[in-house]
Amino acid sequence: MKKLLFLSIALLVMLALAACGSTEETTEETGGSEGEASGAETIQYESENGTVEVPADPQRVVALAYGGNVMALDVPLAGIDAWAIDNPNYEPYLDGVEEVSEENLEKIIELDPDLIIGYSTLQNVDKLEQIAPTVTFTYGKVDYLTQHLEIGKLLNKEDEAQAFVDDFKKRAQAAGEEIKAEIGEDATVSVIENFDKQLYVYGDNWGRGTEILYQEMGLNMPEKVKEMALTDGYYALSQEVLPEYMGDYVIFSKDSEQDNSFQETDLYQNTPAVKNDQVFEADAKKLYFNDPISLDYQLELFQEKFLGQ
Repeated sequence: MKKLLFLSIALLVMLALAACGSTEETTEETGGSEGEASGAETIQYESENGTVEVPADPQRVVALAYGGNVMALDVPLAGIDAWAIDNPNYEPYLDGVEEVSEENLEKIIELDPDLIIGYSTLQNVDKLEQIAPTVTFTYGKVDYLTQHLEIGKLLNKEDEAQAFVDDFKKRAQAAGEEIKAEIGEDATVSVIENFDKQLYVYGDNWGRGTEILYQEMGLNMPEKVKEMALTDGYYALSQEVLPEYMGDYVIFSKDSEQDNSFQETDLYQNTPAVKNDQVFEADAKKLYFNDPISLDYQLELFQEKFLGQ
């Protein structure tokens, strides 16, 4: 009888120790009490489509969009979209990073991502979600700096994202005051681009430095541009009406591989901006995006072109 009692007690002790060990292991894996994300393996991100459990320290992100934001927060990328991989500003960050697309699911699977980021227009979200936690954003739903903060939250780097936002706004607004003092409070600035034999003019939230020029610096948009491009972010136009959309100063987002012969026409050459040598050309591939890497480049570009700094 004593022997049976001893065995029963020993069994209870073993079960208690096992339960204790299991509790300690679970605490370590989840980072302790609720809300302590720093030691967690995963965090909860409140996305547009609901709560998504994502890595607290992602190491293999596939960015089908917003790749520049990921790079700027020093988070490792495994794959990135074709538009981004073609941007010379990103080259220092792309060692070992593969080009991917939403259509090539096999390639994404091969990269073994721990997080996938894309636009809300992605066609294969349900399939991507089977590969890794997937978070999408609607472009333009929030302003460009708030978007960076959201990427920061997603990547568990909100403090770093906020620090950039605070610093960038100060720098851009200060540069804007200098530029307005140089070109005059009433001077207008427009942003144009030629792509696939089509001319475009841009509003204040479609990359190409428009967020800096109009939102932070407060420079003036030509009335015609305001009328046609402000709502949608861009407006396609013909060569014949281009002079109506050119401000006193023009930023030309130029791709040398496109047909830019319109620049040789008398119509273009006779615009005040061209005659006054106030058309500033820049590599379109460096201007497309509005992430911190692109924004820093664009701000320096505008300071150089407008102020000669």
